[in-house]
Amino acid sequence: MRPYILSALLAFVLFSCRETNKQNTPATFQHPQWIMQGNIYEVNVRQYTAEGTFNAFAKSLDRLKDMGVQTLWFMPINPISKKDRKGVLGSYYAVADYTSINPEFGSMNDWKNLVKQAHDKGFKVIIDWVPNHTGADHRWLASHPDFYEKDSIGKVISPFDWTDTRKLNYRNAALVDTMIASMKYWITNSDVDGFRCDVASAVPKEFWMKCIPELRKMKDIFMLAEADEPWLHEAGFDATYTWNAFAMMKLVAKGERPAFGIDSILRKTDSTFPANALRMYFTSNHDENSWNKAEYATMPGASHAPFAVLTQTIARSIPLIYSGQEEPFLDSISFFYKDTILYGQYKRASFYKTFLNLRKNNEALSADASFKKLVTNNDAALYAYEREKNGKKVLIILNLSSQPQQIRWKTAPSEAEWFNIFLQHREPVDKGFGIEPWGYAVYEKR
Repeated sequence: MRPYILSALLAFVLFSCRETNKQNTPATFQHPQWIMQGNIYEVNVRQYTAEGTFNAFAKSLDRLKDMGVQTLWFMPINPISKKDRKGVLGSYYAVADYTSINPEFGSMNDWKNLVKQAHDKGFKVIIDWVPNHTGADHRWLASHPDFYEKDSIGKVISPFDWTDTRKLNYRNAALVDTMIASMKYWITNSDVDGFRCDVASAVPKEFWMKCIPELRKMKDIFMLAEADEPWLHEAGFDATYTWNAFAMMKLVAKGERPAFGIDSILRKTDSTFPANALRMYFTSNHDENSWNKAEYATMPGASHAPFAVLTQTIARSIPLIYSGQEEPFLDSISFFYKDTILYGQYKRASFYKTFLNLRKNNEALSADASFKKLVTNNDAALYAYEREKNGKKVLIILNLSSQPQQIRWKTAPSEAEWFNIFLQHREPVDKGFGIEPWGYAVYEKR
């Protein structure tokens, strides 16, 4: 027996002993019901169209609705500081004013109209929030210098190497109240449905424990933290990033780790995160695309597909699609300059539409549906699992390798025949079958 197979069997024994059924697990707070079978689409307004405006983006709403997109996450819509600006246009995350609109994108009325159009078409809208730091010329630096962290000689400091920003001081109670009021502003004035919070783990837990309940008194909002720290869920966040899972997927795509490496990520989530924690899975986002060439270089060619399927179907998942992935736009998108995404054929739109609609219509892909790993003859290459909720079932089989595989079961699926959602017919799976390099097979119980 090859070492990979022996390791895979051992991993399965440990993993299956803790098979989860999240819908029966009590939660400290209730997630918005609309996110449980939902998805997130990250909108880079600057780069989305040649105009780079809210009004220009609005023309894509019908197309995105047809693709099955549910929640639109807009990267920061606030004005960008000019002092110490990086590049020509600066970083979206160097905020000059928390309660104003970046004139590059349009006016406040343009934004409100866009949110209303999105809501009328059935979308949810969340905005990017940058609570850890402001831009280098934010008005608070003059009016409230005590809102900022300072070094030993009294100079306001920048976090990390982000020299275009200045770090906020959450020991200041007035800052805490002002920041919460600024977030409330966007719920009150444009009816947003939640926030994606940048560098959320760098902001004190005590702030979030005060802030999030106050926001939830206003509306049933969705809170996404850009971090993978378990304590953020205790602080009130619905979902966190799966940075570790993405790192593992990249290693598997390179052939440097076996497919069953994914198990270690799921085990860590089960052992360290609260039982009701939702996790946002992705194959790209603005950071990974701009700086690390995701996913066109990190998961090149056909290798992208099975990992995209995994993000849509794995346990606890809230899947993310980044602007341009449906094209696919196979280039990095500049961060500090105008770099328009080129659309035209939308070659992957039907692929994503299939999964987004399957998630929407089948409870087995709800974030709280149960997950059961299946053992195959070669778990170094194959990754198979079932999801189930309220009698609904989905079977996923992925070939996470560059070689064709012949599936034989050591732990058989719960049904002998399943409905293939791509071929649109029932077929037997209990005897095994062949699957192409980087292939995937997705079935429903019907």
